[in-house]
Amino acid sequence: MKNTKAILIKFAITFGVLLLVLTFYFGVSLINTLIISVVLTLVAFVGDKVLLPKIGGVSATAGDLVLAFLVIWALGALLFDPDISVFSAALLSSLFIAGGEFYYHKYLVDHLFENEMEHTTMTPKHNLVTQTEFSEDFDKGIESYKEKQQDDANMS
Repeated sequence: MKNTKAILIKFAITFGVLLLVLTFYFGVSLINTLIISVVLTLVAFVGDKVLLPKIGGVSATAGDLVLAFLVIWALGALLFDPDISVFSAALLSSLFIAGGEFYYHKYLVDHLFENEMEHTTMTPKHNLVTQTEFSEDFDKGIESYKEKQQDDANMS
């Protein structure tokens, strides 16, 4: 059930963006927009299921941007009228899709990959590798430095 809901949300985002950009702005037929939406949703959802838990949300969004551009460009070259700029349509569509994918990946992490993401990606809160630990050696160095200054002041 979670996968079904997730794929329907992804389709709604993809189809909504492509409807606005391709159909309303560039004049692509509704059938062609629907075909591209279905293909892109299926390919990108498989990619999200495999890659998102391993590489994180921002990298997966960048991957979705490239994937959306390539799929829309390839299918657009086959389906669009010759007077439509396939490159411009693919670029504009993929940028808007990537914007939606950023929030969609947050949804997937919270609802679909809630147990898997804890072990694979490190958040700043859980990444303790970069924290600094001070030891007593520094404290002893400061104390001996202060004692040396006091001894020097007493000798003068």
